[in-house]
Amino acid sequence: MNESFLLTILILSPLLGIALLSVMPVNHRFINYMGVLGTVLPLILTLIVFSLFDRTVSGVQFVEYRQWFELMTSISPNEPYTVAYDLGVTGLSVLFLMLASLITFLASLTALRLKESAKGFYILFLLLELGLLGVFVSENLFLFFLFFEITLVSMFVLVGKWGGFNREKAAFSFLIYNGIGSILLLIVIIVLFVEMKTTNITELTMLLKETDSLEFLSGDTRTWLFVLLFIAFGIKLPIVPFHTWMVRVHVEAPIAVVMIHAGVLLKIGAYGLLRFGVGFFPQQLKDMAVVLAILGVINLLYGAFIALIQTELRSVLAYSSISHMGIVLLGVASFNTAGLQGAVFQTISHGLIAALLFLLVGVIVDRFHTTKLEELGGVASQAPLFAGFLLAAGLASLGLPGMSGFISEFLAFLGLFESMPVIGSVGVLGLILTAVYMLRAVLAVTFGERRPLFDGIRDLTAVEIVPSAILLSIIIWIGVYPAVLSNTLQLARTLGIGG
Repeated sequence: MNESFLLTILILSPLLGIALLSVMPVNHRFINYMGVLGTVLPLILTLIVFSLFDRTVSGVQFVEYRQWFELMTSISPNEPYTVAYDLGVTGLSVLFLMLASLITFLASLTALRLKESAKGFYILFLLLELGLLGVFVSENLFLFFLFFEITLVSMFVLVGKWGGFNREKAAFSFLIYNGIGSILLLIVIIVLFVEMKTTNITELTMLLKETDSLEFLSGDTRTWLFVLLFIAFGIKLPIVPFHTWMVRVHVEAPIAVVMIHAGVLLKIGAYGLLRFGVGFFPQQLKDMAVVLAILGVINLLYGAFIALIQTELRSVLAYSSISHMGIVLLGVASFNTAGLQGAVFQTISHGLIAALLFLLVGVIVDRFHTTKLEELGGVASQAPLFAGFLLAAGLASLGLPGMSGFISEFLAFLGLFESMPVIGSVGVLGLILTAVYMLRAVLAVTFGERRPLFDGIRDLTAVEIVPSAILLSIIIWIGVYPAVLSNTLQLARTLGIGG
């Protein structure tokens, strides 16, 4: 296969599944299986990209560049603005690409139990995957924005159509908040395009560093652009107080969609801050590092305290996500090698752990038809395999040594203590609270009073064991051998990460 077209083929690969689903009868019994098969080809192609990625060199690889269109303006009548079809992957983006393909495939297995309008669901599901793949391979800001919007539209319909009782409220909350973030992001893109005459991400990173001491796009302009960019991706992360939409989506969306939402979509916010915030505006980030660190501590503590008083499992995990994304923000705010690597590790780690936790929540919904903690209990005696996976996932989330959560938190706080030890000391309280609320939730489900009503409930099936085992194995693999991430990440130095 010609490597020069590999990323284009990867992005378009979900369209094969969409096309096959489109010609199948609505009530065909194999629609769900075709939906799962539609995610296999993107996963295979992503594995090829990941294996062929050269970890001994820095910079963008698998580059595809073709002129897309030109714009003639009165500002520069003799020099048209060129927008290119520009793809490529770096040490950072290839990790997110792998995360997106893997979790989408595993989430599609979870959706096999879906009965209502499965054809439409999987078509939108694959469209969502197309958008995710495009986001992480785009080397052009306009392309990034285009694929970013595809994820927004497909996610809105998936939540609004197949969600829970308050699905429409959750969907519109998602649309409004993320729509505002999109507008702010577009403003930044347009200003950079007009001033720098390019939207290539690598070129912008180099140009903004070269012109850092000049009057060109300096001072207040750069600060405001960074603030707009920070809010745009902060909504996606999310950062308190822009978090309420995320809690609603976590509670109301179908389990397969929540796996992607918690595991990948929220990580676009972290990816944007790392790729564009660190890459484009390093000085502005340094100047506002204390503010970012304080916001990170607020996220960490607020999410942990609220998770501690929740009585419904989905809500516990929603606020847990807010808390864990605070650690990402702390790592970015430290702006040193350990902290930035910790931010990336935490993003990947939490994506895997959150996907596993929500996969197991899907089992609870399917078997027990409730996620209220007071209505659950004693599950360990009825479904010991499920209880074991849930306990392991909970331990990974609280940062047990030997699992990915530990090395992620360790690196993020190591970087933070190097630069802001006082804020780091306050943030440690959030790690303690994480252990409390996570063990409280897990033990409420697995132990406690046995419910005779649940006698005879079947344990995990093969379709549930396989994705659970895959996710848990990767979580342990990263925890025991973190070089699996750092060897890929460390040479993304053109972005100011990992070196």
